[in-house]
Amino acid sequence: MGGKYRITGDKYPRMRRPRRRRSKLVLATISSVVALGLAGWGTLQLIDVFTGGDKTASAADRKANCPSAKPSAPAVALPKPEKIKVNVYNATPRGGLAKAAADELKKRGFTIGKVGNATAAYDKKVAGTGMLLGAPTAVNGTFPVLGTQLPGATTKTDARKSTDVDLIIGTKFKAFSTPQAASTALSALTKPSPAPSTC
Repeated sequence: MGGKYRITGDKYPRMRRPRRRRSKLVLATISSVVALGLAGWGTLQLIDVFTGGDKTASAADRKANCPSAKPSAPAVALPKPEKIKVNVYNATPRGGLAKAAADELKKRGFTIGKVGNATAAYDKKVAGTGMLLGAPTAVNGTFPVLGTQLPGATTKTDARKSTDVDLIIGTKFKAFSTPQAASTALSALTKPSPAPSTC
């Protein structure tokens, strides 16, 4: 057998195809581009997850479209002190306390009704600063206004039909809140609270 290759013996030479370095280089380049693209996409997804990113609108757009905060409820219409008739009763062992308290409330604009000692049901049985006793309608009207004068006073309703309220002075009573503090507390009651922002 002539030519370049001669067969001598029982072993044949291996004929390998020439290596194609160019195809391997192209394949490696494509693989690198795909890997980088996937890494970049994954990074953007993680950023969106941790920052709460919104694809449809930016934070500035959401703020611009957010309506201004509106009160959750209109201002509460509370009665004026002069419209509230207060009966003042002393449930403590200290004498003259009911009259002194009634005089102070009168100076602050309240209308004073009966003044005296508490009945047996409450005499020496009001452990706190005081108790406000009135009709169920007083809960959202008279009680909050009178309560600004005596912080910590408890409230209780009874079956009366009249609009007057009993202030029963308790054993821990020392003094009413200052007129300035009472006025500030009353202003806070009449101001509507802003609705929570949804933007």
